Amino acid sequence: MDSYDDKGENPAPPPGRPPSPPPGPSRGIAGLSFPYQVVAALALAVVALVAVVHVAMVFLHVAPDNTVSKRYGEQVGDWVFPEFEQNWKLFAPNPLQQNVAVEVRAEISKADGSRHTTGWINLSAEDGAAIRGNPFPSHVDQNELRRGWDFYVNSHDDKARPNGLRGQLSESYIRRIAMLRLESHDLGGPVDRFQLRSATRLVEAPPWSEEKTNTKPAYRVFPWWTVTPDDLSEGVRNHGGGTEANG
Repeated sequence: MDSYDDKGENPAPPPGRPPSPPPGPSRGIAGLSFPYQVVAALALAVVALVAVVHVAMVFLHVAPDNTVSKRYGEQVGDWVFPEFEQNWKLFAPNPLQQNVAVEVRAEISKADGSRHTTGWINLSAEDGAAIRGNPFPSHVDQNELRRGWDFYVNSHDDKARPNGLRGQLSESYIRRIAMLRLESHDLGGPVDRFQLRSATRLVEAPPWSEEKTNTKPAYRVFPWWTVTPDDLSEGVRNHGGGTEANG
């Protein structure tokens, strides 16, 4: 039988039983004041909405053509590219069977006023060397150049003309990547203009296969680009806007 205090209001614990701890404060959203509860609920709703939209956009991007994807293809592409691109090139029916290397050469102005054109610099090989043997390779070394080049090629026609706004955006992106890489080389003078090309080689057949594969590279050379301030990294622009590539 429970006992009560002197006023007969609150039950007192029976002898030998410790008193019950007072109820603790509410945790989570319930522990917030009402205005903060409203803000937290709205924030969660926005996050959930963005997650649903993102999943829907990616699904429409990878799904076979349908009425919705055809009607809203441009909006889906603007959402997905280039950060969230998905494809099935690693798997059937069309696995990748080529190695594509991106190379650059530059025309520089020397101190005596003459001009000099460098040899081709294999940017993809430099990325490969940075990754090889590294247990924690940089995401930049793995994907920046490769994804940027895919973005550029897929948004230009066979004559290297941009296909709309996406083509112009991809061009400015790959130009900045090329100049950023050139700035890490000691070329002997400022870069006036540069040129890119791709070298495509078929993947050699395995030793046990009787298939004959021609691994001779096929080159696609793109036009020369004159260097502009927009092509330079922020550090170079802040030092007077020069275009010299230093080691």
